[in-house]
Amino acid sequence: MKTIDNNSLNEITINKSKFITYVFKINNEVMAKNIISELKVKHKGATHYCYAYITGNIKRMSDDGEPSHTAGMPILSVLENNDLNNVLIVVIRYFGGIKLGTGGLVKAYTNSANEVLKKCNIIPYKKNYSLRIEFPYDKIKEVNYVLKDYKITYKEFDNSVIYEFICEENNYPEKLEGLITSKKKV
Repeated sequence: MKTIDNNSLNEITINKSKFITYVFKINNEVMAKNIISELKVKHKGATHYCYAYITGNIKRMSDDGEPSHTAGMPILSVLENNDLNNVLIVVIRYFGGIKLGTGGLVKAYTNSANEVLKKCNIIPYKKNYSLRIEFPYDKIKEVNYVLKDYKITYKEFDNSVIYEFICEENNYPEKLEGLITSKKKV
């Protein structure tokens, strides 16, 4: 499975219709919906806002008024064919007055999605986890050194010290393995 590490934009014109295509790295469905809403405001004069996204096990698509399965499905197919996850593609169409027909629409939306992906860095998809560790005060200096390259998201100082930090799946510091008290996917 793969994902992207940068958002991008591409624009093509086919028979006077303008197809503006955005690709975003997303973390969840709420993020995808928010981006789609923002693009509808940004491009409020557009004719169609077609999209597809995959995040985790969730797959969604929309033809947004185009004939059934001529926009959302081709975009989703591009995501699936590239084995992408946590990616949203939105194709905004400004109708140019010339009908493309169902075959022409499928080709236009497929090409739009493929072209925008050419502007992205496709990278291996790695799941991130939040790990919680607990340790005595005399280990703070050592733990801070081991975690210097990790994002620490929580610290608690009580009878012992508790840290939470983000790491990629199976890429946590082995020196801290005995201190882990919980692990959850983020």
